[in-house]
Amino acid sequence: YFQDLLNKSEKALYDAFPSIYGELYTQNMKVFKDLYSELRRYYRGSNINLEEALNEFWTRLLERLFKLMNPQYHITDEYLDCMVKHAEQHKPFGEVPRDLKVKATRAFIAARSYAQGFLVGSDVVKKVSQVSLSHECTRAIMKLMYCPHCRGMSSVKPCNNYCLNVVKGCLANQADLNTEWKYLMDSLVVVADRIDGPYNVDTVIGTIHMRIAEAISNLQENKDSITAKVFQGCGNPKISTKGSSSEDKKRRGKVALEAKSSAQALEMLVLDAKGNLTALKTYWITLPGSLCSKKVTASTAADDKCWNGMTKGSYLPEVMGDGLANQINNPEVEVDITKPDMTIRQQIMQLKIMTNRLGNANIGNDVDFQDASDDMSGSGSGDSCPDDVCGKRLSKSPSTRQPETHAIPKQSGHGVNGASSRSLPSAFLLFLWVAFIAAQHLGR
Repeated sequence: YFQDLLNKSEKALYDAFPSIYGELYTQNMKVFKDLYSELRRYYRGSNINLEEALNEFWTRLLERLFKLMNPQYHITDEYLDCMVKHAEQHKPFGEVPRDLKVKATRAFIAARSYAQGFLVGSDVVKKVSQVSLSHECTRAIMKLMYCPHCRGMSSVKPCNNYCLNVVKGCLANQADLNTEWKYLMDSLVVVADRIDGPYNVDTVIGTIHMRIAEAISNLQENKDSITAKVFQGCGNPKISTKGSSSEDKKRRGKVALEAKSSAQALEMLVLDAKGNLTALKTYWITLPGSLCSKKVTASTAADDKCWNGMTKGSYLPEVMGDGLANQINNPEVEVDITKPDMTIRQQIMQLKIMTNRLGNANIGNDVDFQDASDDMSGSGSGDSCPDDVCGKRLSKSPSTRQPETHAIPKQSGHGVNGASSRSLPSAFLLFLWVAFIAAQHLGR
């Protein structure tokens, strides 16, 4: 949407300026194209100082227009340097350059920070969803989903709390994203309000061509007084031997360009985005519940008629809290809480960095995005399952096992519907599917 606003403004300029300004435009077409190119590059994340880019545009435009409007004089580069030094005092373009710089800087900072925030969030989901299951987690999932079949209880589904402990243990590191993830969602909502409010992005970006036309008209209308002031400060230039042009006289006058407002479209986009962002705030800590209730087919039957990891009956252990630190006593999955997953820790840092940038953007401070892309068991016993899987007891001690080293291979695939036909890592693939849905929300 932001790029479309910029594209429409640029097209409006190209369509209208040739007939309005003639040589004033055609001989300086590159100056205008360079401005839009710089604005587009800035929005896409290039390391460009936006204020300097705007200042450079007005300087180049003034130099070229002053020469075209005074063809009877031989104006050297040294003379133009002197004129530019006095430009702030004479204000040849009126208040437009200063006003546009203030408004455009805030609008573009907010717009590109907002878009970058979505990209970072989407990238975090993508990288986190590539973190593989540990051996302990793989075994716990097999016990959760397949041991009932070994016991001849294929119709009995896992107890909900049993499922939660398994998945919370498997996604313990992912749950630690929650705090910084929530901060990012909140920051995006705040900047969204700025975009559709004080920074008036729709009006500022969509009417750049109109502000340029306003500035040029101001220069044309005050040509004589501005020229006199320049001559007074820099001296009288030599008379040129070339003939003067009447082009400027034919192109004088006020310019009336129309801008079609799409403020309502922006309002609807922002409203939709804020709704999605709010829904995603607790994504990482609600993921286990979503998987157990919708994807792992946890039992909705009576508490004493579900698979508890050992038999058909009640599941007695309490449900663990969220995050790695709370898994020290997880009865279903061995989790080494002293070894957090480094990929996920890196993504937590990326979330912190992006939230900080959005905070700066919210108050109009520019930010640099060059490094944005770097940064189970229950009561009873079973005689039809292997002892090392189904025969485990609640009294097991986590300290008796060596911690697993978690590899991070790339994974792809789709979840398989139906518990009886799932391959061993299918629960994790279902997590990937849910993560993909979240990435789609962020990428919209």
